[in-house]
Amino acid sequence: MAVTIYDIADEAHVSIATVSRVFNEHPRVSEDTRRRVFRVAERVGYEPHTGAQSLARKGTNLVSAVVPVMTSFFFMEVLRGAQGGLDGSPYDLLVYPSRTFSGVDAQLGRALQRGRSDGLLLVSVRPTPDRVRRLQATSQAVVLVDDAHEAFDSITVDSRWGGRVAVEHLIERGHERVGLLLPVPGTTPGDERLAGYHDALAAAGREPDPDLVVSADWHHDLQGFTRFAGYRAMQVLLDRFADRPAQRPTAVFVAADIMAFGALRAAHEAGLRVPGDLDVVGFDDVDASAYLGLTTLHQPMVEMGQLATEKLRRRLDDPGAPPSHTVFAPRLVVRETTGGAATAPSA
Repeated sequence: MAVTIYDIADEAHVSIATVSRVFNEHPRVSEDTRRRVFRVAERVGYEPHTGAQSLARKGTNLVSAVVPVMTSFFFMEVLRGAQGGLDGSPYDLLVYPSRTFSGVDAQLGRALQRGRSDGLLLVSVRPTPDRVRRLQATSQAVVLVDDAHEAFDSITVDSRWGGRVAVEHLIERGHERVGLLLPVPGTTPGDERLAGYHDALAAAGREPDPDLVVSADWHHDLQGFTRFAGYRAMQVLLDRFADRPAQRPTAVFVAADIMAFGALRAAHEAGLRVPGDLDVVGFDDVDASAYLGLTTLHQPMVEMGQLATEKLRRRLDDPGAPPSHTVFAPRLVVRETTGGAATAPSA
């Protein structure tokens, strides 16, 4: 079996990231550690790829972005901001899109191949222990967008706060029973928006009703962030109350705008007026939401992408700086689906 960088780290009693820095001649490694790593490497017969080392030292002037579900409005807006953040710089953006969330790790592996880029943006890629281990082993600068880990620079939105604001808005409009449509369990934004939903109910002195919450468990590959997931989730929610219409929710918070588009269609097919019979709030404020009159929580997607590349460039200039974490507060945008005035979408 071939010797790997992980074997070297175990033998030398150092981290994988330290071994990577030694082989890439990083200046922030002590001479004692450097000698120890090379002694272990020589003893076990490991030789770093000299061509790849050369590429890594020279730089590629490329920034990689690993993005699940390229067709999502959210990811497209973040990438637009990232490209804008690189305008006027020597860097080009190289995107590694995955058709599904389950294909992210394969794309991450391609992006992490030595010499392919100088920096890496991970957009909505949850930092699992295995992914963190792989990221710490790379010589590339890393920035997380829409998720966070203490070891890396990150940009996120306070989804829990946004979820609370959304539900409080519906409660303030007089709704006693507020439903919630979520993506599959385990997504960071979905879990945090669920927590915000519970926060708002608790602040209003209400007990949560599990019948009012639907997760898109059947749409796992795309984690439920699709129109169809929202469409089907709304159907499931309404079907639960078909024989007890007096208990049907009169308002629904949907965890993503893309899901809300499908949910609005299902409500229309069920003969419900929005607003009137049902209020709906989304989360994201993608461009299409203004055209549909969707009340939603605005998150600055373009700004997040732009800031991500700025953080990445700073990390490339100063690899030893402590990680920085930026958290944006989402803003409620009231439109027709909760009784707001109709306004023309901005250009």
